[in-house]
Amino acid sequence: MQFEIIPVTGFQQNCTLVWCDKSKEAAVVDPGGDIDRIQQRADKLGVSIKQIWLTHAHIDHAGGTSALAKALGLSIEGPHQEDDFWIQGLPEQSRMFNFPSCEVFEPSRWLTDGDQVQIGEEVFDVLHCPGHTPGHVVFYHSGEQLALVGDVLFQGSIGRTDFPKGDHKTLISSIRDKLFPLGDDVRFIPGHGPMSTFGQERRSNPFCGDHAGV
Repeated sequence: MQFEIIPVTGFQQNCTLVWCDKSKEAAVVDPGGDIDRIQQRADKLGVSIKQIWLTHAHIDHAGGTSALAKALGLSIEGPHQEDDFWIQGLPEQSRMFNFPSCEVFEPSRWLTDGDQVQIGEEVFDVLHCPGHTPGHVVFYHSGEQLALVGDVLFQGSIGRTDFPKGDHKTLISSIRDKLFPLGDDVRFIPGHGPMSTFGQERRSNPFCGDHAGV
């Protein structure tokens, strides 16, 4: 399994292309925009995009979903159904944040805790990790010890909880009870900024680390 991070939109959101080495089939995780750039990178890498996976439905993560799905005939996996109100509000989000116009869509499958997504021979476990949004999910590949965590956790920080239906206590619980137990060596790709490991965040993150208050 391989991956490439493709920063998109003015928010420099970490859209991620993940693919199976054997089949060359790929999934796009959180296509917030700049879909031409995403398609160009896939073409250059010689991989075929088959699916879209969404961690949550904020505009910078989901804004390009409908256009990309229609252009390539892709299935849309996720997020959890609790984020449907964010999907329905995408046109308003685009106006509010001065993003290109985008359409509402319906996922091919809503995801919940314990589900799996698969591209080629590569399987990722789905963890429902609410707090930043109520329907936020994380994709975890146990063999590669890699997690795509969206806006749950960042290097040295955590996701905002001041949006509608955000909740700080729930977010901290998602991080400490679902992500950190996966192991200190697990690398993660956040929704913004550089990669880190759960071990590094346990040791040093001032918001959710072992020595942080709740």
